[in-house]
Amino acid sequence: MSSELHVDASAGIAVLTLNRPAQQNAITPAMAAELGAALRRCDSEDAIRAVIITGTPPAFCAGADLSHRAGEVTGTIDPPPWQVRKPVIAAVNGHAVGIGLALALQCDLRYMARDAVYGLNQVRRAVLADGYAHWTLPRLVGMANAADIMLTGRTFDGDEAKAMGLANSCLPTGEVLPTALAVAHDIAAGSAPLPAALSKRLLWESLGMSAEAVGKLESELNTYVAQSVDGGEGMAALHDRRQPKWSGSVSTEWPAWGVPISPTRPGLD
Repeated sequence: MSSELHVDASAGIAVLTLNRPAQQNAITPAMAAELGAALRRCDSEDAIRAVIITGTPPAFCAGADLSHRAGEVTGTIDPPPWQVRKPVIAAVNGHAVGIGLALALQCDLRYMARDAVYGLNQVRRAVLADGYAHWTLPRLVGMANAADIMLTGRTFDGDEAKAMGLANSCLPTGEVLPTALAVAHDIAAGSAPLPAALSKRLLWESLGMSAEAVGKLESELNTYVAQSVDGGEGMAALHDRRQPKWSGSVSTEWPAWGVPISPTRPGLD
């Protein structure tokens, strides 16, 4: 990896740090490609149990690097964070606008700095927000709030992000990454790998499915998980009054039907 993206993987946690602080971590095509490669690694390596995306202060990501031609930089990361079969946490420790905020919206959890500036301001530059923002944002904050943010291009702070449901927590800047790390370590130590991966996938899918379809999948997946490597470990650990020792493998135990979600048509195939 180049110096524009730092990757630190240890103790089951991969921290991916956008590292162009002089440019407020504005994304270039090379950085987007490197972030995608790092996310593919996180998806395939069973030793990685949770992922954090953050930025070198003072910003999380100020959007696209405007030195590139219009349309050359997009928020479409390959794969997007929601496809990664590990929980992906955005530690938004500074300003996140345009593509920067769109990237955070693609993550499963968001811990956001209270005093930072957030927004999808593309309409003020005669373009549309991208990076799946028209799909992710209404899911998180509802249609009315999404329309307000995207049609006006206005900015808002961490308190408003939390009030809208966009942020899981709104924190002082210095507490954002430590909080994300604590959550990631709790997931890595406590959550069984395969059920967590399947639950993540079903959460992203469920809003486009009927209640009956979700219930059917929950039953089928629970039957599948019961036969997995970790299937009996959770109950055994509870019975023995000890911490579970997970040894399952997401990469080898993933159901045959569980192909990656299509970027253009989210869905379980």
